[in-house]
Amino acid sequence: MLYRTLGKTGEKVSAIGLGGYHVGHPPDPADAIQIVRSAIDRGITFMDNSWDYHNGESERRMGIALRDGLRQKVFLMTKFDGRTKESTARQIDESLQRLQTDHVDLIQFHENIRLEDPDRFFAVDGPLEALIEAKKAGKIRYIGFTGHKHPFVHLRMLEAAAQHNFHFDTCQMPLNVMDAHFRSFGHDVLPKLVEQGIAALGMKSMGDGNVLKSGRVTPVECLHYALNLPTSVVITGCERMAILDQAIEAARTFKPMTPAEVSALLRQDEGRGHDRAI
Repeated sequence: MLYRTLGKTGEKVSAIGLGGYHVGHPPDPADAIQIVRSAIDRGITFMDNSWDYHNGESERRMGIALRDGLRQKVFLMTKFDGRTKESTARQIDESLQRLQTDHVDLIQFHENIRLEDPDRFFAVDGPLEALIEAKKAGKIRYIGFTGHKHPFVHLRMLEAAAQHNFHFDTCQMPLNVMDAHFRSFGHDVLPKLVEQGIAALGMKSMGDGNVLKSGRVTPVECLHYALNLPTSVVITGCERMAILDQAIEAARTFKPMTPAEVSALLRQDEGRGHDRAI
């Protein structure tokens, strides 16, 4: 497994993160729990989740999987959907209960996808006030935000943070070969994150599988592309053990790509950017 530094936090985390949404997919919870534990055994330390995934089932399953001392071996992240101080505080406590832990290492403002979302985050009686209190209470360690709609909304959030003298620890966004061609998070947002020391968390490296439908790139190539960007973590969903094997293989075989190799890979997918699955 590759390990990278998480922005300015100094934390070392696995370059591959286990996607929490897909933990809720297997019909039998035992299968999901086995996947989480196998991922940890094989070196994955970054665990992704969210308050709303499968009505909390993803967090419940991960909480069970992290029993027996495994919680101490991972960097645990979840997300919240609250848009007020009160709803955010409530969701934090509900997530901690489901995850069976007294704190998460990282919590992220989920789905920063509307132009007004940055304003809501920094508003009086808004989410940030709840996060600051939770951090003081030891319930959370780091703060980030996510989104998959439009790079401009991410840029608005970064601008709002600067205006409020606030530094995000992380930022999560789609990074895949289709993103490179159209309204690109990789081109427009990623350089800002690097410049500010904000850890980039890549997601949807295969565009929810839609990238693979082209037949022009393989799953491992998709993961290699995202790993080649200045990402701290590439989060990928693994609802079956075979897909976890695939992610581990991508980490094992990854080598920094030359500009020519990147260009060749993007040419294979050129013309499909307008269909980006986000």
